[in-house]
Amino acid sequence: MEYKSDIEIARAAQKRPIQEIGAKLGIDSDDLLPYGHDKAKVSQRLIDSVQDRADGKLILVTAINPTPAGEGKTTTTVGLGDGLNAIGKKAAVCIREASLGPCFGMKGGAAGGGYAQVVPMEDMNLHFTGDFHAITSAHNLLSAMIDNHIYWGNALEIDIRRVVWRRVLDMNDRALRQITTSLGGVANGFPREAGFDITVASEVMAILCLARNLDDLQKRLGDIIVAYRRDRSPVYCRDIKADGAMTVLLKDAMQPNLVQTLENNPAFVHGGPFANIAHGCNSVTATTTALKLADYVVTEAGFGADLGAEKFLNIKCRKAEIAPSCVVLVATVRAMKMNGGVAKADLGTENVDAVNAGCANLGRHIENVKSFGVPVVVAINHFVTDTDAEVEAVKAFVATQGSEAILCKHWALGSEGTTELATRVAEIADADEADFAPIYPDDMSLFDKIDTIAKKIYRADEVIADGKIRDQLKQWEEQGYGNLPVCMAKTQYSFSTDPTQRGAPTGFSVPVREVRLSAGAGFVVAICGEIMTMPGLPRVPSAEQIMLNDAGEIEGLF
Repeated sequence: MEYKSDIEIARAAQKRPIQEIGAKLGIDSDDLLPYGHDKAKVSQRLIDSVQDRADGKLILVTAINPTPAGEGKTTTTVGLGDGLNAIGKKAAVCIREASLGPCFGMKGGAAGGGYAQVVPMEDMNLHFTGDFHAITSAHNLLSAMIDNHIYWGNALEIDIRRVVWRRVLDMNDRALRQITTSLGGVANGFPREAGFDITVASEVMAILCLARNLDDLQKRLGDIIVAYRRDRSPVYCRDIKADGAMTVLLKDAMQPNLVQTLENNPAFVHGGPFANIAHGCNSVTATTTALKLADYVVTEAGFGADLGAEKFLNIKCRKAEIAPSCVVLVATVRAMKMNGGVAKADLGTENVDAVNAGCANLGRHIENVKSFGVPVVVAINHFVTDTDAEVEAVKAFVATQGSEAILCKHWALGSEGTTELATRVAEIADADEADFAPIYPDDMSLFDKIDTIAKKIYRADEVIADGKIRDQLKQWEEQGYGNLPVCMAKTQYSFSTDPTQRGAPTGFSVPVREVRLSAGAGFVVAICGEIMTMPGLPRVPSAEQIMLNDAGEIEGLF
């Protein structure tokens, strides 16, 4: 059977005017700032006006470690949101915006798939409402002002060897990871080593996604540490006097974007920090606003639960003072087989033994999420090659973990394929059985927080960090940053830092190569293994297949 591509399905969508979508949540058209007919920003006035309302139920969608077999976490998020609306609930979806880097690299877009998509798919995966461009511009304005300050006399006595603020670009470009700036003589400034990160790894992105309002945004921007003096004292963004102008550039980007699913249900798409090199969640503003407007809010955290969910629960929930009522853990039969040692080319053949072997990865994620005091439901994202015996093997395994697994066919059927999941999730959320708590307290030392995540979530034997890194963490504690949470930057493909170790590995160490203080965002980043904050393009990037057809329509985007 031949299936339509995601972009073909999205192109055929019967979209409704965005004012009608807003009306489903009680948003007046005057509080929507339209970008065309099918997307809009929600005004700060509306956000301010609903703060005294009670919150709806928050449902987090996460997944097992991603594999080339595909898990469909965003697809399940959208399908569940549609499913809740289909059974008569007032529900909204909250997801991240897509980065151009992975869209043109290898991951593809971030709008769901099949008949569980958010539209307009092409716009969302490209320039959308310009939020990422605003973040890139604000970040690089600060970079330019740092170098300009040094050029015009360096009154702050910045040690140019200790400028820690890099530049960003929303594209995978390995050639820019490490560069030398200001070459070409006296007129161009003082040469120094620098580099680029991808925009979604920018601290400005993290700040925008964690800030409550514009005042909080400017304060956090001002708190960014951009460099150090010779005496190792920090120089802040506010010392460079860039925080005001950066806030101006981000003024519109702070307002959440409202779009719709294929079934014309409301979806907030806002912010997009990567989950392996940042905290991997959509904005606090979008989530908290949705909670005031809907009875159920379905949101996702990037990559597997060891990264996205851990950071959602330890960082975002802590900062935003929110808590999920239920967690949906997405798994596929195909991924279970791949975790059980089956090659991608052989995934179409029934192999119950491999499914059982691969379920160890799923089991560890279930146990980890439960350790936060939140009930877990497993959503088996259905593929046409799945056999009844394989599906039953996953269900039986999940039952041994004290949870339940529900087969979902939203990719092919939309909300019709998630009504069972939606009904069960609503029952769990309404029962108020969650007793959420982060897995470490604020007053634990920074290294112990890293160690706790490595041992409790990854199941590592130890964390390896040299004396320089440990001393740096202690120094930040002495400067008043010891109460911050930690953001682990590591591969998404394994519990370990080795992407080839699938399943549920044990007997490994977690090497911390570098630590970075994101004082404005309010967390410390621990960079583990070989993780890169500026990804590269694969041998055959997706960009080679993306083009305009004779009708002027986009082809190759997925």
